[in-house]
Amino acid sequence: MKKFIRLSISLLIMMTTHTISEAAVNNVQIKYEVSFSEPQAHYADIEMTLSGLAQKAVDLKMPVWTPGSYLVREFAKNLEGFSAEAKGKPVEFVKTRKNIWHINIQGLSSIKVKYRIYAFEISVRTAFIDQTHAFLSTSGMFLYPDGMLKHPSTIHITPYKNWNKVSTSLEMVNNDPFTRTAPDYDILFDSPIEIGTQDVFDFKAAGVNYEVAMYGGGNYDKERLKKDMAHVIELETAVFGENPNKHYTFIVHNYNKAGGGLEHLSSTVLGMSRNSYNTEAGYQGFLSLVAHEHFHLWNVKRLRPIALGPFDYDNENYTTNLWIAEGFTAYYDNLIVHRTKLYSTENYLGILAADFNVVDNTPGTKMQPLAYASYDAWIKAYRPDENSINTGISYYNKGAVIASLLDLEIINDSNGKYSLDDVMRYMYNEYYKVRKRGYTDAEFKLALEKFAGKNLDDFYKKYINGVVPIDYNHYLNYAGYQVKDEFAGTENPTLGVKFPAAGNALKVAAVLRGSAAWVSGISVNDEIKAIDGQEVTDKKKLLDGKKVGDKVVVTVVRDGASLDIPVTLLRDTDVKYKIESVSSPSEKQLAVRKKWLSL
Repeated sequence: MKKFIRLSISLLIMMTTHTISEAAVNNVQIKYEVSFSEPQAHYADIEMTLSGLAQKAVDLKMPVWTPGSYLVREFAKNLEGFSAEAKGKPVEFVKTRKNIWHINIQGLSSIKVKYRIYAFEISVRTAFIDQTHAFLSTSGMFLYPDGMLKHPSTIHITPYKNWNKVSTSLEMVNNDPFTRTAPDYDILFDSPIEIGTQDVFDFKAAGVNYEVAMYGGGNYDKERLKKDMAHVIELETAVFGENPNKHYTFIVHNYNKAGGGLEHLSSTVLGMSRNSYNTEAGYQGFLSLVAHEHFHLWNVKRLRPIALGPFDYDNENYTTNLWIAEGFTAYYDNLIVHRTKLYSTENYLGILAADFNVVDNTPGTKMQPLAYASYDAWIKAYRPDENSINTGISYYNKGAVIASLLDLEIINDSNGKYSLDDVMRYMYNEYYKVRKRGYTDAEFKLALEKFAGKNLDDFYKKYINGVVPIDYNHYLNYAGYQVKDEFAGTENPTLGVKFPAAGNALKVAAVLRGSAAWVSGISVNDEIKAIDGQEVTDKKKLLDGKKVGDKVVVTVVRDGASLDIPVTLLRDTDVKYKIESVSSPSEKQLAVRKKWLSL
């Protein structure tokens, strides 16, 4: 490792920021070389060359988060071995913040920076490297010069051994798949790169070339996927009226167990269980994931809350509108698959009812307004703990529910002339294409009111900015539907605790607000051993023979010690909704139903 000179604190304090002229910035050329000397140890080697420099110093920065995933992930923690040189000699630098390296370059027109990135986190939003492939989540890989976010860069990849393919939405240079270019850093950080021997197939939909890169194998049927993915894409394009891409890349990571996705401007990364494509539930789930992440190329990547662009890569970017950006997308993903006819109407209504269940069975829905759930994503949504179920609500599930209600409201009030599709198309054209900026809370509300033809102050007060229980039947009745709670009238006792989903362990993972366990003092991490002195080993038979109002003694082990806790059993208040037709729907209700469900 080459030595570098540590600047003293006094010298650092004397530094002043050097203003870079636009002409000087325009002359700077930025190139990256990415190689893999030790992929088995999960490392990428990166060499960054800056030439045409005319300033006294440059700050190189690493983003602390990746757009689309609202958590400060501190990507700089994975960077090591930083060094800088010019003409073969070390150049002095100092780390001035957790994600900033300050380099003195006075008198130098070109410098070379080297560093390594450790990549060993399997997810759609973080980099992972081993000897089989490299997935570069670019916001956590590439340093950028402060003040040059709008500057282009070139990335050349030296693949490891038999790696022979690169899949990314970044454009090739001179038709070389291993050399790519980004017009600015927003594009670079929004363009993940898959390198390896992935199975690649392509198709065309809505006038756009699509590439699908499959890593990890799987029992997928390429021809079936081409047909059904194209159908999803064409239906989504119809919502917005155009597909703004020339080409689009799906990077799919197939693992033994996987899920989730992360949207990008012209690509997406999906996680999938490799052997689930040949089941109805698995295949439909994959198409729903495709529909969700692909819908984002409009909703959030182009039609976006005003707070989400230009991005601040150093800090949180707060918005109260993730219930639109994510929740509306979560509504459309299953609705679009239903429009392909792969979901029956009964199946689709069951999926929607499941979202109703999640909302009403989460105690936190009474505590956290939907707008706050969006704003607090940075500190709550991506950092769940044992009490999250009691303090918050998912802007995905509740946002999807709100979208369904608004869709029904608009269809009904416009006598079938408009739907939520028209709102999305209008907002995309008005704000992304015409005004070329994001929207505010008030502007999106005005658009909803424009197509509903009515004031939505009360709706927002109750369901967006408040915690009033949702009146599902009021909106479903527009389409001649109603919800039935299949648990209504039951008198099932419950402790009100959650256990780990896997296995039969009786170690408490969560205690529901207001439940018998909550009131009596059963705690998270307590291991339930017995009830009224009788040993219990099966969580499904925990309260066999008991009824609401019974006074029992629950024996738990807490911190290695046995503890007897008196508990009065309360009624299980969970709901299980089913959406069904009213007995004699009117002509207007049937017309709304037809418009809503594309019947």
